[in-house]
Amino acid sequence: MTDSVDTSSGDDGIRGADAIQLVGLRKTFGAGEHRVTAVDGVDLTIGQGEFFSLLGPSGSGKTTVLRMIAGFESPTGGAILLDGVDVTSAPAYDRDVNTVFQDYALFPHMSVLHNVEYGLRVKRVGRAERRRRAEEMLEKVRLGDFGHRKPHQLSGGQRQRVALARALVNHPKVLLLDEPLGALDLKLREEMQVELKAIQRDVGITFVFVTHDQGEALSMSNRIAVFNHGRIEQVGTPRDIYDNPATSFVAGFVGTSNIIPADLSGRLMGIEAVHSVRPERIRIVHEATADTEVSVDGTVSDVQYLGADCRVRVDLGDGRHLLANVPSDGLVGVAIGGPVRLAWSRYAAYTVADTDTSEGGDQ
Repeated sequence: MTDSVDTSSGDDGIRGADAIQLVGLRKTFGAGEHRVTAVDGVDLTIGQGEFFSLLGPSGSGKTTVLRMIAGFESPTGGAILLDGVDVTSAPAYDRDVNTVFQDYALFPHMSVLHNVEYGLRVKRVGRAERRRRAEEMLEKVRLGDFGHRKPHQLSGGQRQRVALARALVNHPKVLLLDEPLGALDLKLREEMQVELKAIQRDVGITFVFVTHDQGEALSMSNRIAVFNHGRIEQVGTPRDIYDNPATSFVAGFVGTSNIIPADLSGRLMGIEAVHSVRPERIRIVHEATADTEVSVDGTVSDVQYLGADCRVRVDLGDGRHLLANVPSDGLVGVAIGGPVRLAWSRYAAYTVADTDTSEGGDQ
């Protein structure tokens, strides 16, 4: 399914006029029997000032879409509009966008300040003006005292902020970010997520962020488009995507979800449709459940310690299982190989379209 011009926003963003419109966007590579469809008819609208993420597994088409917006790839079909202007055939240098890559692409022989000034220098901005704007942007990314250093003298997170400053100093209408945090370690990546979101709020520029990391997309975005096999499966706010996934693929790829097939749903809940239930919504119970709850008996096959919680895998027979996240202090009487009863509210189960779940999720 594709986007139907969803005008909702995240809890801290307000949609303005459209910054980007993609209409029937297609991209194929190769010819004849070797032809591969990387992007298959994508319709998408991104508003001014949004932090918008393109989320999906490798090969899902998200990076190809970003490269077509940037002008690095030409579409096979469809149209790209930036700020209402059709730029489908325009070269990259004629588009008011900048791109930040995973490898930063900084000039090692230049100082941080000269790296940030570079784009302004190419545009023949006067020395005093480009120095003022570069220093101002370094202040915005909290590197005001680092202008004299060379890139190799900085940490990975600092180099990433220099790359951001260099991209933002030209005041593009859209900033495209191609997995920019992928090369950072976990702690630094989490710190940079907070910083990136703060910088985007400060500068007010539309950010389009490509990632395969569900946590990044959920924590940073106003809205998310989930890609699968060159198409968009769902567009929505992080809460929409997580709490009400439209398809079994979205449920399985964004976080962990139990995908309950139609026949089992019919037996447990009286509705023969594919359902999604998050593990944190499932409890281990030792007593009868209320009429508003669903319960099922099974056998504990594994317990994973996750810190405050444990993830309990329960076999239901016939090769089926459910995952339940249980507080670590709530495992009294639970043992591998032992019987257990699971329960969840009927309202915790969402009907989803039955799509390919090969990239994630539990069956």
